[in-house]
Parts: sequence; C-alpha cells; structure tokens
Amino acid sequence: MNWLDRLRFRLARDADGADQAEVFFHAIMDGASSFYSLGQRQAWANVLPREAATWQLRQRRLTTFVADLDRRCVGFCELDLNASHIECLYVWPALQGNGIASRLIELACDHARKQGHHALYIEASLMLAPRLLASGWESLGESAVEREGERLPRVRCKRQLNDTVL
Repeated sequence: MNWLDRLRFRLARDADGADQAEVFFHAIMDGASSFYSLGQRQAWANVLPREAATWQLRQRRLTTFVADLDRRCVGFCELDLNASHIECLYVWPALQGNGIASRLIELACDHARKQGHHALYIEASLMLAPRLLASGWESLGESAVEREGERLPRVRCKRQLNDTVL
C-alpha cells in the first residue's frame, strides 16, 4: 500500500499538538531553506515554542485541519473564521509537493464557504505564494513581518469562495 493511500484529513485533536510543533519547526527550518536565510528561518521558527500545549491552545481558538498519516500529524492548516484568514499552513518537508497543502487549503476554503464566508486571505511565504497564485488566488501585494530583527518577506493573497476552482 502506497503511503498516500494511508493519508487522511480531519480536524485536529489535542494529541496532535506535539506533532504540529515538530511539523512547524521542520517545515520552516528544512522545507523553506531555499527561500529564506538561516537567520530568517531561525527567527520564524522561534515565534512559537516546540511544545504541544502551545498548539493545543491554538486549536481552541482556530479551526485546524490535519493531514494524518498512520495516526501522526504530517501537515496542518489553521483557519481563523473570525478574520476569514488562514493563519498558517505547514507540511512535513519530506512530504511537500504531494498535494497535502492543496488538500488542506481546499478543506479550509470549503469550511469557510459553508460558514458563509465569501473570501479567504493568507500571508503566504515565498515558498507557498507561487503555488497559490497559479491555482487562482489573487495577489494583494508583497509585505513583510519582522521577527527577532529579521525581515521575512511574504505575499498577501485572497481567494474568492464563490467558485469551486482551488
């Protein structure tokens, strides 16, 4: 059986917190290495601690979709419905490029649409932005956030939810 056949998507559970912390850290430190310097990645990864409790608390205020492989979180997408905003999207580096992020975004868009939202926004990394733009998201311009003295460029994107193209 192919590993993709064992991949499932679901809402996050408390037990996913530790895996989320690791996916977050490694997706930044390893997965984004071609797009951001070591200093930028370290500053970015230090935004949230590598502790399950931090991610469990986030699950209580955000709708979090998880990619589950053999009962382990290997990717996740946090949706803030109050702001019509995807807070974050991370996939384990070795699994990137297999459609996991696309499926997580699709779940977030479908959920937001069902909740009556007409658009979603995201501040996409330089790694994610080209894929979003190629799949129908609209660029609202480049921006940056500063973390620990490091400037992290990103692209603000918008997706209309009144169509089915993701």
